[in-house]
Amino acid sequence: MTDITITRKDNSIVEVSASGHTGYGVSGEDIVCAGVSTLIQSALLGLLQVAKINVKFDVNEEKGLLRFTLPERLTAEERHDADVILNTMLCGLQDFYTEYSDFINLEVI
Repeated sequence: MTDITITRKDNSIVEVSASGHTGYGVSGEDIVCAGVSTLIQSALLGLLQVAKINVKFDVNEEKGLLRFTLPERLTAEERHDADVILNTMLCGLQDFYTEYSDFINLEVI
């Protein structure tokens, strides 16, 4: 099971945490785990490389952990870009959750 927690503050996503492997398929062939990982990693790359936001992140591949937190102070442009990137990621994760809720736990707080 992959546990995903999305934390919001003032209606904006400020932290994303994902841990565990979905167990949908064998290691290396698990398309659900790969899809979820791709969505979250692409959002992080978008924040870092496209929006140029200095996001703090932790990765532990063995545990299947990826967590990132946005800085508390963002310019209006950075906040807009982060909202677009992260809300797009959330749309994809919610779609995966709808189809694969036996393998994904998605919590938005």
